[in-house]
Amino acid sequence: MQIHELQPKHVRKSKKRIGRGGKKGTYSGKGLKGQSSRAGRKMVPIIRELIKRYPKLKGYRTFKFEKDYAVVNLEVLEKNCKDGEIINAENLAKKGIIGNIKGKTPKLKILGTGKLTKKLVFENCKASESAKAAIGKAGGTIK
Repeated sequence: MQIHELQPKHVRKSKKRIGRGGKKGTYSGKGLKGQSSRAGRKMVPIIRELIKRYPKLKGYRTFKFEKDYAVVNLEVLEKNCKDGEIINAENLAKKGIIGNIKGKTPKLKILGTGKLTKKLVFENCKASESAKAAIGKAGGTIK
């Protein structure tokens, strides 16, 4: 058996076309007046009603909020880094801790979740206040 030899199991039944004369009466089974008795589109598209309810925002908008920062917590650095190591986006990308965003190495932000006991040197990265305090307490530096 080949693909062009396949046949459906059920019998095809043609759609009854009403409203064109014949023995169906004056309203042709559609009832009296109203939206469902008219020709063409039977019901108002619901999505249009939903769109009309939203407030219209004025002005010209071209700004985009793009995710261009990779976020790393201190607990991840504690597990994956050695004492005295230099931490920057390139080194973390080589280790596989952070990934590329749109094919480029992203900017780096350090957050203060977890404890840090190693002296790490941070280069070209932002840090939250809690992360700065934990890095300073552990003896690390932020350049």
